[in-house]
Amino acid sequence: MLVAIAWFGARVARDHHWVHDPGARATVRHGLLSWDGAFYADIAQRGYGALPRVGLRFFPLTPLLGRAVGWLGVGPRTGVVIVANVAALVAATLLVVLLRREGLPAATVTRAVWLFSLAPPAFVLVFGYAEATFLALAIGVFLGARTQRWGLVIALGLLAGASRPSGFIVAVPVVIEALRTFRAAPHRERAAQLAAAASPFVGAALYLAWVGHRFGDALLPYRVQTRANLKGSFTDPITSTTDALRGMFHGHIGTALHVPWMIVVVALIVVCFRRLPASYGAYAAITIASAVTSANLDSFERYALSAFPVVIALALVVRAGWQSRAAIALSAAAMTGYATLAFLHAYVP
Repeated sequence: MLVAIAWFGARVARDHHWVHDPGARATVRHGLLSWDGAFYADIAQRGYGALPRVGLRFFPLTPLLGRAVGWLGVGPRTGVVIVANVAALVAATLLVVLLRREGLPAATVTRAVWLFSLAPPAFVLVFGYAEATFLALAIGVFLGARTQRWGLVIALGLLAGASRPSGFIVAVPVVIEALRTFRAAPHRERAAQLAAAASPFVGAALYLAWVGHRFGDALLPYRVQTRANLKGSFTDPITSTTDALRGMFHGHIGTALHVPWMIVVVALIVVCFRRLPASYGAYAAITIASAVTSANLDSFERYALSAFPVVIALALVVRAGWQSRAAIALSAAAMTGYATLAFLHAYVP
């Protein structure tokens, strides 16, 4: 509903010519399939061969699921949006199950799910993006690893690896949780643990192998990702952060918005290490590190949402009562604002 309000506000701004960016017309027109959602929808509808090579950086799980849902009569483009919305509900549900399993108080669990669902970048969970699908898989991997259900981790890890370029990061908590019992485990369970740790890489490798067979270069999805007009080449975090700070003083709204969130996220990662099991902090830290080591920090907030333990950390820091209600209300307002800026082509989600 909040994203719908944002879209309506952006449409009014466009129709009254309050916005002069020509890109705003396209993003308002495409709605939930704007920005990267258009690529996922096109892949689901026409396949990779009909798109420019840049489309290979979008991993295949979400388009495949969208095409499958499209067979129900809604079409693959609508199917992609349905997949994202259903996956968002699944992710929120799994987060509840995971946090209850961790023994957190009911009020903290409720607060965490609200903050997760209404985080400033969470509007992408209803866009035709892969974010919701990956988050559902990542939280499921955590749940499986924390309960030592390695068969479940293997299945979800394979899918996570095929969901996005950095999907293999879910191997980090799997390795940490497996090491807790690896020495004492019987040989059969050790084999399952090793397979679980390898599964995200296998999922990604299967897609890369297909790309190599079809297009002659298995690493093409990562090569196009590092183009200067996309994520750019590997850059040390200090340089990328300095560039973002410069953008604050040169009118780059989208760039300026990254800086305060980077500070908040780093502080919350510290909370993760202090108050949650090691696997949560390690996963969040590596996810954020991968987001700040590219020359282009566009979509930083969206990548930070993938580091879902930071939301849990925020729920632990915020107290019940007025603080909780204020945090949720402010987060919802910020999400609506970010969604509006995305529809107006002023912010890259």
